[in-house]
Amino acid sequence: MLKSVDDVLKMCRVQPGKKLKLKHHDPGWAGDRDNPVKARRLQAERLLAQDINELAEAQDILYASDSWSLLVIFQAMDAAGKDGTIKHVMSGINPQGCRVYSFKQPSHEELDHDFLWRCSKVLPERGHIGIFNRSYYEEVLIVKVHPELIASQRIPGARPDKKSFWERRYSEINAFEEHLSLSGTRIVKFFLNVSKAEQRRRFLERATDAKKHWKFSPMDVAERQHWDEYMDAYEQMLNATSTEHAPWYVIPADEKWVCRSIVAQVLTHTVAALNLQYPAVPNELRVQIEESKRKLEAEDE
Repeated sequence: MLKSVDDVLKMCRVQPGKKLKLKHHDPGWAGDRDNPVKARRLQAERLLAQDINELAEAQDILYASDSWSLLVIFQAMDAAGKDGTIKHVMSGINPQGCRVYSFKQPSHEELDHDFLWRCSKVLPERGHIGIFNRSYYEEVLIVKVHPELIASQRIPGARPDKKSFWERRYSEINAFEEHLSLSGTRIVKFFLNVSKAEQRRRFLERATDAKKHWKFSPMDVAERQHWDEYMDAYEQMLNATSTEHAPWYVIPADEKWVCRSIVAQVLTHTVAALNLQYPAVPNELRVQIEESKRKLEAEDE
């Protein structure tokens, strides 16, 4: 890895007000090339295990304090590893305090509401972690690449051919996330940056291995034809919606062990920055606890 965790986080974070170019972010980045890959991988695995334990402890305090909630958003091209990253990084989390939502093609009911509705109704409550596998950001990604989808939303006067239409959506997303932040929801967003060559390799693996056929969709291959359009849409989205209260992180995703380690590091640092504490116990309750403890210790085993 780099010299410090702080270096890694700084490398991946999209700084508000600074123009990001995705071509400057290497999807295949795998740490300091001067060190053997085996040593780097072992270091990443140790950091991941450490961060998983820290996340479990942090979740316990998050739940007990009942003041903040955490919203984690994952966006990526197909086969970038969203499912696997969520599975591995959140493996130590108590499922009672964490919910994962995957957003597919909108239903008729969802299309009858504004584009934020289906996500806003499943936001995490205080003390909980909510994970969005895709999100309202699809509305400035796939919908931007395929603007004909706007017609199904039946928005009066909608003009997706105009730049102002998308700028308004970015503004609405930023306002929504600022409102959540001010209300006690900490937001962190990940773009898993997979290369086109690595996506092809993973698609071929799914098409070759019978056990992975269930993951394969011809539609995913068809969307590869719009790769450059998607990269433009992602770049514009990252620049327009990475803010101090809801930052984006561009995570190199060609090497899964790198991706998972960095995501875990970002999450542990994000929760640690909340400076959460277990709730203070009133003196009256402390007296009752001590009395109960004495009674329990006096019982015959």
